[in-house]
Amino acid sequence: MTRRPLLLVDSASLYFRAYFGIPESAAQAPDGSPVNAVRGFLDMVAQLIRTRRPDRLICALDYDWRPAWRVELIPSYKAQRLAPGGGPSTEVVPDNLEAQVPLILEVLAAVGIPAIGAKDYEADDVIGTLATTQPGPVEVASGDRDLFQLIDDAKPVRLLYCGRGVGKLEDCDDAAVQAKYGVPAAGYADFAALRGDPSDGLPGVAGVGDKTAARLIARYGTLDAMLAALDDPKAGFAPGLRAKLDAARDYLAVAPTVVNVARDVQLPDVDPALPAAPADGDALLALAEKWNLAGPCRRLVDAISHAG
Repeated sequence: MTRRPLLLVDSASLYFRAYFGIPESAAQAPDGSPVNAVRGFLDMVAQLIRTRRPDRLICALDYDWRPAWRVELIPSYKAQRLAPGGGPSTEVVPDNLEAQVPLILEVLAAVGIPAIGAKDYEADDVIGTLATTQPGPVEVASGDRDLFQLIDDAKPVRLLYCGRGVGKLEDCDDAAVQAKYGVPAAGYADFAALRGDPSDGLPGVAGVGDKTAARLIARYGTLDAMLAALDDPKAGFAPGLRAKLDAARDYLAVAPTVVNVARDVQLPDVDPALPAAPADGDALLALAEKWNLAGPCRRLVDAISHAG
């Protein structure tokens, strides 16, 4: 009998998409407060449960979206997302979205779906650790390309890439990464370090784009092997490319630590088993009534009750 998957949800990826995908005016509580992110997020989770039929589910949280240990290595890391005049880790997040996140967590707790994070780590690191340590199969729902590196056909671990929304998610295995980027999933992080990623403030190697980065990873397998070959005059690098890579040695020495998701984060013990019914039905009913969330709460409860 084929085991059903553990579904790992990149919470911030989904609720940001929900907030910007549903107008505030279309989803409001009785007091006029917007609940568009909550409604959209709950409906996305319900749809994932209906379509993927997991028997375990954990929502991963960003306790630190820009960890100091990553910024120390590459100061530009996610710097473009900083709020003007804010503190060192103050992200530009709409006030009306930030106010909805605690409500999302309250609803998840009432349903019985664990939501966990870790101090000094991003949700990616929580997901990486769970994908590595929990029994497979594992499916990761996220719009974050960094998580392509977690794909592992042997376990298996798949990425349900939600770049165009949950309704149009891309079910990605190693072949999908190869077709999309020209590298295996295991080489994606090194590929991303080479070509850079403006959305994460990763500069990459100046003058090295997608095709050159893919060709280097395909040829050498890893950045370490490529750098070792760079020291060999007979390795066959074109002079211009050799000069570009040589000039970026300091960056390439630290980039893998920044780009690779952590897989050994200390996480709280939780029961990932998908509940057959809400953990606290009274609390869920009260939240649904107070915040005008009856529809999405019902759809989520229906999804978990039929997932068995």
